[in-house]
Amino acid sequence: MRSTAERPASAPVPVIGHGSPEHSGSSAGPDTGRRRDVALALAALAGLAVAAVVVALEVRHRDVVVAVGESGGIADILPGLVLLFSGLLVLRGADRRGRPVGRVLAVAGAGWLATALAQGWLVEAVAVSPGLPGASFAYAVGARYGSFLLLALPLALLLFPDGRPPRGRVGRPLAVASLAGTALLPVSLLFVPAAVVVARAGGVLSPVESALDLDPHPIALPFWPVVLDVAFALVPLGMVVPFAVIAVRYRRATGRRRLQLRWLVWAGLVDLIVIGVGLLLAEPWPTVALLVAITVTCGAIVTAVVRERLYEIDRLLPTTLVAVALALLVLAVDGVVLLVAGAAFDDRDSALVAVAVVAVLYTPLRSRLWRAARRLTRGSRDDPYAAVATLAGRLETAVAPGEQLAALARSVAEAFKLPYVRVEIDRADGARAVVEHGHTDSPTVELPIRYREESIGRVVVAEGRRLSESDQRLLGDLLRQAAGAARAGALSASLQSAREGLVTAREEERRRLRRDLHDSLGPGLGAVTLRIETARGLAARDPGRADAVLEQAVADVGALLTDVRRLVHDLRPPALDELGLLGALRTLARRLSTEELVIAVDGEPGELSAAVEVAAFRIASEALTNVVRHATASCAEVTLERGEDRLVVTVADDGRGIGADVVAGVGRLSLRERAAELGGRTTVTCPPGGGTVVSADLPCAVTPREGDA
Repeated sequence: MRSTAERPASAPVPVIGHGSPEHSGSSAGPDTGRRRDVALALAALAGLAVAAVVVALEVRHRDVVVAVGESGGIADILPGLVLLFSGLLVLRGADRRGRPVGRVLAVAGAGWLATALAQGWLVEAVAVSPGLPGASFAYAVGARYGSFLLLALPLALLLFPDGRPPRGRVGRPLAVASLAGTALLPVSLLFVPAAVVVARAGGVLSPVESALDLDPHPIALPFWPVVLDVAFALVPLGMVVPFAVIAVRYRRATGRRRLQLRWLVWAGLVDLIVIGVGLLLAEPWPTVALLVAITVTCGAIVTAVVRERLYEIDRLLPTTLVAVALALLVLAVDGVVLLVAGAAFDDRDSALVAVAVVAVLYTPLRSRLWRAARRLTRGSRDDPYAAVATLAGRLETAVAPGEQLAALARSVAEAFKLPYVRVEIDRADGARAVVEHGHTDSPTVELPIRYREESIGRVVVAEGRRLSESDQRLLGDLLRQAAGAARAGALSASLQSAREGLVTAREEERRRLRRDLHDSLGPGLGAVTLRIETARGLAARDPGRADAVLEQAVADVGALLTDVRRLVHDLRPPALDELGLLGALRTLARRLSTEELVIAVDGEPGELSAAVEVAAFRIASEALTNVVRHATASCAEVTLERGEDRLVVTVADDGRGIGADVVAGVGRLSLRERAAELGGRTTVTCPPGGGTVVSADLPCAVTPREGDA
């Protein structure tokens, strides 16, 4: 948790997303975009047409078995369609850097469908309608050329996400070696005799199959079986380098690129789990697992390249891990329960015992584990009461305003599992209190904190976290609750500061009075006393001189009375008590008016408290003094406007105004401070027509009349 007393507002962070200039797919005109869309649509229709033909052949060849291959079925059609449509989506929505990945996927999908069509045609020509043309070519496409599709997945991984292969003296040679190892199998299948392949699979060619030209360019080698064994073994090993490249890129990536790579990390995790479970089961589950893995990987690539912020991968990745761990725990506990019950009872009784254990103990435990897992990955958003109660408890124990902000940042981060939260509160003095929780490299989003329709700050969270409607309502409740606490904390701090200011002002006023009394009245009275004593001593011997001393004493007393009047006037102008605010201001206006400057006073302030009267008089007096000294005005007007609970004091003149380069002096600061002491505010403006307008808005309670309760 990091905090600071003052911090400038953060500059907006540019976001490269779908539809931005760097993510718009192309800088070409609309005609080029329409032609591209038409071409992609035609490719999609062609793929669907090929899939329809393959399905028809599959229905026709349901009970046909041949040695050279089997008809392409759903297991061949669906992966081909998934790859093809994924590639087309990437080509349409990605920028030029992501298009190489789209081309690889589209070509792989088209090749997969072509291979399935060739296999179906081969079965048709061999077993159903012997003599059909193209059987040998269909075998070459399905059994030999189609094996080059094995290069699609490692190549797509090496090009992901920006279409550039690995660079460097180590990365690029390793990538080339990996692709070469994977390419050994398709290259070998180009030249190995068909008899070797069929014998390795344990099949026997029929006379019709033997009559086909199955070896377009054979090379007879005695060690073909060994070569094929090595080639088949290198295919899975060829995936090690691409995944290592993904891991290195993920470690070095930041921002959007890192977010894209996280999608592939999630897909790899899901693929590992799905394929691992599929291999433990009998057919057709391994084939289903492969289809699911291809679909998940393609979906992750499309989302990462085109719309990497469409869903929250930061939340999806840990949720998947916890869900898998929880599922494995469920299976393990279920197995243990069944094994223990089966060992202690017979089949019927063990089943009843297992059901009883699950109903009484295990089901509640599993529900709690699931809720704990969701809380670990999604935070407390699923339990709004717990989130609000947690924040309320933390705000209650927080003493200082900084601790309250830290409690809000922590509660929001935990409730929504956000990696980064920053809370900013605007203070009355213009400073900004900031508290941060966590860190992030991604762009951020600001959410306002409002209290009684007034913006008092903001919450900044990491972008990419999509909040549902219920999440937004919960966040609003948290912010409203925190806004009240923040405002109360700010008011408490302001009150404490005001108290300290009052004590300081009182002590300063006492010090000033003590200094004036001690340095002025005290010595003056002492001097008068000495003069009177001197006059008494001279009265008998020299009456004239004694009279002169007494006259000097009278003058000294007059000076002391002037000092006393000054002290009294500084405490509270006597004219306010004698004439009221309006009369005191009119007296002041007559005293400051000259032949060149006419000052008018207008308005009816009504009954006011002593503090408001003094503040209004001081503000108007200071403003009029500035008019006399600096404005070079010919007329000025003081207006008093009384509202229900406000008093607005306005001093306007037709002088030369205030220049834009003039720095506020002591007088303007004094105006602002006098209004702020009562909770009001002062503004100084220069209208376009010239002159200066000083306006003070002072809160004032209605003075109760006698007899009111």
